[in-house]
This record gives sequence, structure tokens and C-alpha cells, in this order.
Amino acid sequence: MLRGLSPLLSPDLLAVLSRMGHGDELVLADAHFPGDTCNARVLRADGVRIAPLLDGILPLWTLDPYVAHPVVMMAPVEGDTLDQSVVDGYRAVIAAHHPETPPTAFIPRFEFYDRARKAFAVVVTGETAKYGNIIIKKGVIPLA
Repeated sequence: MLRGLSPLLSPDLLAVLSRMGHGDELVLADAHFPGDTCNARVLRADGVRIAPLLDGILPLWTLDPYVAHPVVMMAPVEGDTLDQSVVDGYRAVIAAHHPETPPTAFIPRFEFYDRARKAFAVVVTGETAKYGNIIIKKGVIPLA
């Protein structure tokens, strides 16, 4: 146990977060996401919802301010709907830690999978909200 860190952050996740460089992406995926199909570095956070996990991660590093969209979510497939409360919950956490973050971008499902393949890691969570997947891009950590 470490002081000042969310207990939702496992030792493996902390190691991944610290090894990531600026511009690296982290996927926080719902419980149904094909993590092992999309990436060789998959961590499990079973039973943990994404919003509280974001709340544990975002105080530790910055979101990339040099890209148009450091936060990306999977867009619903035609005919499906996105639960706006999921997006609002994520954005509330993001705003609490990084209020200057641009709006979330939404990309099609298979484009999201392609990004997940290139991501530094995928964290498969216990999130059950449909289209609850999110990609966050790490920025440069300031010295002070």
C-alpha cells in the first residue's frame, strides 16, 4: 500500500503508468472488450468501474496538450445509442483533474480496435456500460 494513491491502482498498473512516455495511449476497456486480441500488454481490473479508475490515474500524469483529442471513446454502431451519463461521468472526472482538456472524440468501433492495438496497454475493467471504452493519451509530466 502506498499513501496518496487510489487503492484501485494495482502494482502492475502503477508500473505500466510509470513506464509510459508522452504520447503513449492507455485503453480503459469495458468487461466485454477483446483485450487479448487487441494488445499484448493487458492488465485486469475486474470489478472496477472506469470512472473511479480514471479518478485514480489522472492525478498521476497529464493528458497530452499537444493533440486535438487526448481523450477518445468508441462511437456507437449505427442503430445503437450511447449512454450519455457514461460520457458525462468520465468528463466530470477529467474536468476535476485536467479542466483544460478538449472535448472527447468518438471514433468507429474498428478504428478504436486499431488504436487499441497500437496502445501501450489495455486495462480490462469491470465496466458494464455499453461503449464504455476510453483511450487516454499521456502528456509530458512537468518537473514542478
